[in-house]
Amino acid sequence: MGKYEELAKNIVKEVGGKENVNSLTNCITRLRFKLKDESKANTEVLKNMDGVVTVMQSGGQYQVVIGNHVPDVRADVDAVLGVLEEPTNSGPKGNLFDQFVDIISSIFQPILAPLSAAGMLKGVNAILAFALGAGFAESSTYAVFNAMGDGLFLFLPIFIGFTAMKKFGGSPFVGMMIASSLVYTGFIDGSATATFAEAGGLNFFNIPFSIPPAGYGSTVMPIIAATAFAAFLERQLKKIIPDVVKLFLVPFFVALITIPLTFLAIGPVMNIVSDGLGAALIGIQTFSPILYGAVLGFAWQVLVMFGMHWAVIPFAIIALSQGDPTSILTPSGSVSFAQTGAVLAVMLKTKNAKLKELSIPAFISGIFGVTEPAIYGITLPKKKPFWASSIVGGVIGAITMGLGVQAYQMGGLGIFRYPSMISPDGDIKLAIYSMVLDVVALVVGFGLAWMIGFNDDEPTVTLNKEEAKKQVSGQGKKISKEEIVSPVKGNVLPLNQAKDPVFAEGVVGRGAVVEPTEGVVYAPFNGTVMTVFPTKHAIGLISDNGMELLIHIGVDTVQLEGEYFEIFITEGQKIKTGDKLASFDVKGIEEAGYSSQVLVINTNTLDYADIILTDEKEVNKDNLLFTAVLTN
Repeated sequence: MGKYEELAKNIVKEVGGKENVNSLTNCITRLRFKLKDESKANTEVLKNMDGVVTVMQSGGQYQVVIGNHVPDVRADVDAVLGVLEEPTNSGPKGNLFDQFVDIISSIFQPILAPLSAAGMLKGVNAILAFALGAGFAESSTYAVFNAMGDGLFLFLPIFIGFTAMKKFGGSPFVGMMIASSLVYTGFIDGSATATFAEAGGLNFFNIPFSIPPAGYGSTVMPIIAATAFAAFLERQLKKIIPDVVKLFLVPFFVALITIPLTFLAIGPVMNIVSDGLGAALIGIQTFSPILYGAVLGFAWQVLVMFGMHWAVIPFAIIALSQGDPTSILTPSGSVSFAQTGAVLAVMLKTKNAKLKELSIPAFISGIFGVTEPAIYGITLPKKKPFWASSIVGGVIGAITMGLGVQAYQMGGLGIFRYPSMISPDGDIKLAIYSMVLDVVALVVGFGLAWMIGFNDDEPTVTLNKEEAKKQVSGQGKKISKEEIVSPVKGNVLPLNQAKDPVFAEGVVGRGAVVEPTEGVVYAPFNGTVMTVFPTKHAIGLISDNGMELLIHIGVDTVQLEGEYFEIFITEGQKIKTGDKLASFDVKGIEEAGYSSQVLVINTNTLDYADIILTDEKEVNKDNLLFTAVLTN
């Protein structure tokens, strides 16, 4: 394992352990878990874990945001998880839009990197053709570069056949088999249509069908629909075909039924749907390209935060795979530079040494189009810089559309997307436009964020913490410290004597340990209940002054699944000091083999300069446990 072994172990533990993980993928900055039960994940613990930026739950995925080094963390997490069992397909959860985003992201995410690489290779070919002239465009070297870039797009249904079939719970290689028939030579070069034209056209047992003029090569929607049907059919066949012949008869019948049905019905219908959706999106652009650019540019960062940008990306892929240039995504291109400019303003203006330190890698990654570290760690918690960059993104997006900037192939992010805007004949005008607009976005984003400023005295917190605080009233007053009374009666120990090493080392936050002499938990302050864990062993609270507190009853008591615990409050409930929150059976927990230590942890520790533990060795429910001193 690598240098992130400890972080990997903690992440796996807090998402509910290996047994709670169905699957794991990653994008540029996030570990994307599919969990069997998201309620078993200790979200608040993960949000406050060193090495984790924040946690997002969207589109059926449990996303742990790490940063640019996520591939290295992913490798160590994979080593901890080992070989995962193939998940049973229960279908995506959530509303229809969440389900759509989950399906699209699961299908396209694994192939987005090679798609971008193929687009960049086509861009390199265009640059060489521009630099070396017509002679190069007629060379076999040019043809090889074309094959590098076009090959993946031509056989795109095969790639999607694998990822889509896997997503729908079927056998991925059967999905590839179905896709291979759609891109069989005679069906993509028009020769099959020409051969049987005089005989009345194509038919299957006298049922006529037709192939699109360009064939099914580079198409997207037909194979997605075909694999959805094939995965369903495969599950039904496995129920009725005997085990002794299941290995080969199941794929035989799946192919025998699905492939003809795709040629006869699924393919033509989905091509109509695809063309209609694409036409609708293009219609919006045609109605007002500038308005489209302004809206997408302004909203892009919000879409990325919640993973909803996947609802737009497929339409760009469809257009490009058919050989058409597209401006569907180009208004979003300069947004990362507006964000990066805002980060630069924060970095140069802040007097907070930690914030300045965090800004440097966020600025560098933003140049390359990766903005999650900037969004979650810097601009969004400070609010004004984030909205400044969004406004600049909207203005530049409108200008981008006004100038007619479009992409000729999939490109990379940030500065790596420029080759995608070079036309096949070598015209670099649009790439130059993009470079200039990116510089303008960075400069104006910096200037606007600098001008409107931000509250440098506010502690730096993540999106989810800040949103939680917004829901709590009465926290606007300026205080220098907050005193926390003990939630339980018992003997006080310093945190490093906790019997859980994660808590003892301060990974979750600073606080205290109480060895209880009475099994009742009381509210340690006036505030709100943020989280009540389903297993009843832990409660997350936030005070009216913004103190976030985790009361964790026992060590590893999550495994008791609620036995010996009783809860008297609900999430979102307002509480006052001394209110009864929970009860637990101290003796029962210890006889079951677990420590009954109660861990009282301040989870937004970075907001405080120090946590000062009481000198008393024994405390009652109304006695001071520790004092939190606010940062200046």
